[in-house]
Amino acid sequence: MSEKYLNTDDGRYFVVRGRLWRRSNPGLDEITHTALVQELMAARRTVRDEKTSSPAMAEARKRVDAAKVALGERGPVWWDDGAPDFNRYLAKNTPYATWFAQLKMD
Repeated sequence: MSEKYLNTDDGRYFVVRGRLWRRSNPGLDEITHTALVQELMAARRTVRDEKTSSPAMAEARKRVDAAKVALGERGPVWWDDGAPDFNRYLAKNTPYATWFAQLKMD
C-alpha cells in the first residue's frame, strides 16, 4: 500500500483523494498482521457476495470491523503520544494541511 498512496511522515495515515486513512499498527508482528489481513479480505468477500439483509451479511460486517480494529485502522489509536485521530478527515482540515498543500504544488 505504501507504494500506491502517499503516507504522512509520521506513518499514521495514507492519503486517498485528499482524505487521511489510518494505517495498520506497525507494531504488529508479520504473522499477526498477515492473518488479520486474510481475515479482513475473507470478510469483505462475504460482504460482497451476500444479500443486503441476510444474517450472514451482518456477521460479515462485524468481522470486517473486528479485523480493522485489530489491525489498528479503527478503534483506539495505536500511537501513544496523545495526538488526536484524524482518520477520514480531509488533509486540508488537519495539522497535515501544510504538508499536503506542498505535495500538491510539486
